[in-house]
Amino acid sequence: MSIPKELYPSQDDLLYEEELLRNPFSLKLWWRYLIARSGSPFKKRFIIYERALKALPGSYKLWHAYLRERLQIVRNLPITHSQYETLNNTFERALVTMHKMPRIWIMYLLTLTEQKLITRTRRTFDRALCALPVTQHDRIWEPYLVFVSQRGMPIETPLRVYRRYLKYDPSHIEDFIEFLVNSSLWQEAAERLASVLNDDQFFSIKGKTKHRLWLELCDLLTKHATEVSGLNVDAIIRGGIRKFTDEVGRLWTSLAEYYIRRNLHEKARDIFEEGMKTVITVRDFSVIFDAYAQFEESMLAYKMENMDLSDEDEDEEDGDGEDGVQENGSEEEEDIRLDVNLSVAKFEKKILDGFWLHDDKDVDLRLARLENLMVRRPELANSVLLRQNPHNVEQWHRRVKLFEGNPSKQILTYTEAVRTVDPMKAVGKPHTLWVAFAKLYEAHKDIANARVIFDKAVQVNYKAVDHLASIWCEWAEMELRHNNFKKALELMRRATAEPSVEVKRRVAADGNEPVQIKLHKSLRLWTFYVDLEESLGTLESTRAVYERILDLRIATPQIIINYAVLLEDNKYFEDAFKVYERGVKIFKYPHVKDVWVTYLSKFVRRYGKTKLERSRELFEHAIEMTPSDQVKPLYLQYAKLEEEYGLAKRAMKVYDQATKAVPSNEKLAMYEIYIARAAEIFGVPRTREIYEQAIENGGLPDKDGKAMCLKYAELEKSLGEIDRARGIYVYASQFADPRSDVDFWNKWHEFEVQHGNEDTFREMLRIKRSVSASYSQTHFILPEYVMQKDQKLDLDDARDKLKQAGVSEDEMAALERQLVPSANDVATKEGSRKVGFVSAGVESQADGGIRSNVNQEDIELPDESDSEEEDRVEIAQKDVPSAVFGGLVRKREDSEKDEEGKDGESRLGALERIKRLKKASG
Repeated sequence: MSIPKELYPSQDDLLYEEELLRNPFSLKLWWRYLIARSGSPFKKRFIIYERALKALPGSYKLWHAYLRERLQIVRNLPITHSQYETLNNTFERALVTMHKMPRIWIMYLLTLTEQKLITRTRRTFDRALCALPVTQHDRIWEPYLVFVSQRGMPIETPLRVYRRYLKYDPSHIEDFIEFLVNSSLWQEAAERLASVLNDDQFFSIKGKTKHRLWLELCDLLTKHATEVSGLNVDAIIRGGIRKFTDEVGRLWTSLAEYYIRRNLHEKARDIFEEGMKTVITVRDFSVIFDAYAQFEESMLAYKMENMDLSDEDEDEEDGDGEDGVQENGSEEEEDIRLDVNLSVAKFEKKILDGFWLHDDKDVDLRLARLENLMVRRPELANSVLLRQNPHNVEQWHRRVKLFEGNPSKQILTYTEAVRTVDPMKAVGKPHTLWVAFAKLYEAHKDIANARVIFDKAVQVNYKAVDHLASIWCEWAEMELRHNNFKKALELMRRATAEPSVEVKRRVAADGNEPVQIKLHKSLRLWTFYVDLEESLGTLESTRAVYERILDLRIATPQIIINYAVLLEDNKYFEDAFKVYERGVKIFKYPHVKDVWVTYLSKFVRRYGKTKLERSRELFEHAIEMTPSDQVKPLYLQYAKLEEEYGLAKRAMKVYDQATKAVPSNEKLAMYEIYIARAAEIFGVPRTREIYEQAIENGGLPDKDGKAMCLKYAELEKSLGEIDRARGIYVYASQFADPRSDVDFWNKWHEFEVQHGNEDTFREMLRIKRSVSASYSQTHFILPEYVMQKDQKLDLDDARDKLKQAGVSEDEMAALERQLVPSANDVATKEGSRKVGFVSAGVESQADGGIRSNVNQEDIELPDESDSEEEDRVEIAQKDVPSAVFGGLVRKREDSEKDEEGKDGESRLGALERIKRLKKASG
């Protein structure tokens, strides 16, 4: 066979060939030769590879590069091509020396897997596992498992491979179980999963919990009940029910489903019933009940579909049977148990023929079962709640209502309830069960048994005394409903009887004190008892009961009042007042308030004027004991007593004391009442003292003091005392912020418009500015630069600041006219002024000046504001002609000289000093 010329060494190859001839065992030279001929055809490189491997058969580098190029050639060829066989032979030759190299094995095994050579591939995998050390096996097992998991693989092959793999690495048993489930090998999957759950040292590499694995096992056992055998499914699922309480409903349903798939329907019903009677959560109960109801409905539907059997077949069978009888004549029927030719189905049919439980036409029975299940649902749900907490009283009452119309069932339920519920652990009021139990007998006219129930109920040790007292009261009320009045009274005497000393000693020694020992101090019991005595007993017996209540120190203010009213109704007035006295000594405020009010009102109504001194003493004592926030009604009642039966002066004294005793928030209302009563009794002028007292020393808050000043000013204005009213406004202005209290300044403004003049109006504006500035400085409402020392403001800035201070537009216009005086304004003032309109608060002087009598002292203005106002404020004032005053001019000049000689300008007001400074500067 001739070799193509292109495969012979060329002129370029001579250099490499000569070197290889000198050193044919050099890997470096062969590798350089291959790299230099990387662009040559593979056939030429094939010859070079073969020559190199013949010289160096143990070179991993050469074999790996050679095999990769071989793989690259066959990559796009079909697997039936002859090149694959050549490639396999090359791998086999390589493994002669490279059998310890896992990479070569993996390349070979992946190539065989792609060629779908199952047997050869499996055997090669086995050879690789035998050839490589155990530490390298994990690199082989990974592709091995992928290989055996391919479609079309005979099932026995992957089974055996997985079993061998688990001996190498048992931690991957979950992969084997998953493979078994995917392969529908339910029996081995269940066995393997059960072994995993039984292994306490098992750790899931997939992060599955024992809970999840257990549920997977239960699902597998129930869904494939007929395919799995050898495992105690019932015990496994019941173990899961005990262990995993959050999946109880699902597990019970799974167990029932297992028996349904095994065609054991009655057993499945028993499982459903057992599950509903053992679960303790409503969610689990709902799961089981829904599955149970669905099972019954499906069975009923199946029976109804198969109910229409052909009558012809039955008739034919009957005909055949008759013919057989006719043929046999009078011969006796043979024993079918001896007929070995009968099938199992026919044998069962003949044996069970006519047995009612084996009747195929049991649709009515199944309908009744389904209906009964639906009717029992509320009862079963209630049982679940009672299993959660058997001491839940409300659930027991609901259970009794479920059996309404069935007294026997209700009695059994009540009996079970009173036996089960522990009063110390009960949720609710356990005594209501006993009461309802007794009322059930009473409703059916069985009073004797009702008394027996009550008698047993009062012997139970309840958690609270009130529960036991309620039972005694209910027992007595039952006797009253049946007109057994003496029996009711006897029961109350028996209930309220104090235990003997011997009984108390025995209980104290025992250490566990029942509520029966404390029953004789139950207020509810005594209240019911005293009501019974008032209705059925005598006055003496009723008084004895009331006295006993007081002796036991369990009385309430209402019992004191009731006792006193009882005595009053029976004309024992002094005894009633003694009871009131005992009540006010026993209780403190606020509980004694009703007793005092009732006591005082009844005493005044009873005696009135006859025992006035005693009434006064009672009121004084009551006021002394009453806190200030609740004393106002007593003062008013006391003052009313003095007005009706005593002296007006004492009434005024009471009102005066009341204004000092009540808290600050009630002082204004108290002063209003005081003023109103004083005006009605002594006349309006008398109220001036009260107003002055309220304003100066009344202790009123600023808001209430301002309101009192306004009322006082209105009074003075109505009396024509304009100066006094103006003085009150001036005093009240210190409490009124012009920014927030606009109403006050509006009222003063209206007052000055009606009764004042130019000077008084200017004085009001000055006071308003002063008050506004004081509030601004105190609360830092205005910006800082307004209060800076050398800041000069123009007219527009002044107007803006006055707006911020709350000054109205009319007042701002008046201030502008003051800041910018003119001769026209003076002329206008002269023409518009009314003749004879002189302020009541100023005194005219001989030279036309005006001296204020309101404020005779200097007003010390701050330096910062004085210097600025002196520079920019000009006040225009009209001089009054001297002829108007006549001889008074001389008098004023003399007085001015005297004042200048004594005090200089210290007596002048701020307005006069500013005017003189302006004249001096001009």
